[in-house]
Amino acid sequence: MKTESFHNADECWEIIRSDIKKNAPLLKEIKKFALESKTPTTVVFGTSGWRGEIGTDFTFNNVRITTTAIIEMFKEEDPKLMMALGVKNFDEIKERGVIVGHDNRFLGPEFASTVMGLLTNVGIKVYYAGESITPELSASIEMLQAACSINLTPSHNPSNYAGFKFNPSDGGPADKEITTIIERNANRLMAENRIIEEKKPEGVKTINSIVLYEGFIKKRGIVDLERIRCFIKEKDCFICIDHIHGATRKRPNILLGENSKIEYLRTNDDYLFGGVPPEPSEKNMKIVMETLRKKNSRLKLGVIMDPDGDRIRFTDGEVDISMNHFGAMALHFLYTYKKISGVLVKSVATSNFGNAIAGRLGIPIRETAVGFKNFRPYLLQDAKERAIVAYEESDGISGYNNTLEKDAMFGLFLAIEMMMVTGKNLGEYLRELEEEFGVFFPERAAVEVDRSLAGSLLSQKLSVLKETLSVGNKISTGNVIKDLITVDGIKVVLDDDSWFLIRPSGTEPKVRFYVETRSPENLDNMITLADTLTKKALDK
Repeated sequence: MKTESFHNADECWEIIRSDIKKNAPLLKEIKKFALESKTPTTVVFGTSGWRGEIGTDFTFNNVRITTTAIIEMFKEEDPKLMMALGVKNFDEIKERGVIVGHDNRFLGPEFASTVMGLLTNVGIKVYYAGESITPELSASIEMLQAACSINLTPSHNPSNYAGFKFNPSDGGPADKEITTIIERNANRLMAENRIIEEKKPEGVKTINSIVLYEGFIKKRGIVDLERIRCFIKEKDCFICIDHIHGATRKRPNILLGENSKIEYLRTNDDYLFGGVPPEPSEKNMKIVMETLRKKNSRLKLGVIMDPDGDRIRFTDGEVDISMNHFGAMALHFLYTYKKISGVLVKSVATSNFGNAIAGRLGIPIRETAVGFKNFRPYLLQDAKERAIVAYEESDGISGYNNTLEKDAMFGLFLAIEMMMVTGKNLGEYLRELEEEFGVFFPERAAVEVDRSLAGSLLSQKLSVLKETLSVGNKISTGNVIKDLITVDGIKVVLDDDSWFLIRPSGTEPKVRFYVETRSPENLDNMITLADTLTKKALDK
């Protein structure tokens, strides 16, 4: 097919994704759209950066506009903003430098190059991490004392997406006081139909982010890598790691050491991820579980990570364990076995299994809005209330003395330590905790909406729910509403301690809803209720 066969990149992507084996060559047409399109978009930094479809929203000119918006922000030198960035002025930014990296998606190196060219053109020192993962860039900021990082990744989004993450000098995700300025500058330039000229990057220093991350792990003393390596070598265990063709590949080989007891799946280049959404989902976990079931080792661990290494899911071959449960297990393990004290930090959309454990152990609980950036106050080393563990239902985790970013490698190390210290598989450990603290059944789903609804308009449509739901009302399941929590969307807590949460996605054109019941029989009814309420609100 020729380029003129398609009116836009969206049409082209639709054909590509309908048959990825046959139509993968059409990616060259997507590249043309990305290079040639000057159509502006609206830049919105959601819970984890700006994301858009490659060739439609995420084009080279729009990436240059967003980078220019950041440079303008630097040059403004607003004292309050500089404090949020953790620098004094633009000169300090130029001297300390910006780290630029990308995952291994389509056009990642090219998008990184166009960003670096603009940065070096105004005298900013640039470190190029190449193919890297989100927690590595966070750790590298500290190890190099860099001013910030720019990461070209849309995390777990489908193959037609690219993304743009910005992290200030503490290594955590940028908060609203920063992203609001970037959005303001970028959308002003978009409204002006600004065309930003490509600049060739000069004087860029290449860094090894894996080595820097390993140095960070050892410096912080988060986990004992040597002890973990010895455990794998000496004990009757087997580990399977599925990278879903993402940038996490090669990392465990280096950090855990090459070992025949570790098997790696889907490590080859594939810009279309084999046609599956590259996320740590129950469906994607099946290959790992099948691999583990063929092994006779006493201790077995399987994990699946997303392309930029900030999400992870677990299994022992018998039980599929999402972060809703693993985060609670991590809390118990770190507090009981590693004697780390502090608070439990979790998002409002996350299972109350962790709450049950924390409540019994006397650990304070802090629930935040969805988005890992909301965990920052508890992950800082000088925080008054330090997180023992911080996690969210969307499979992101960090913890005491670790990065301010979610970190799949930290989750992997923690899971191995659990086996090493307890002598149990994760499923056995989970069953013990459920017997002691109760059983919880969380689930999530989503409703896709038109791209034009993203942002404030979508939030406005969903706000009608606050008018139709109130404490004391009886709902269709027969339950009575016990509490309403509006820290992020609307969370409806019922009289049997089951709940559902409806909120707009911060990264995709979707409305997400989350539910949790105390028995599996009630899950379908609760999901149906949340789905019905969501669609009614959208119709209005």
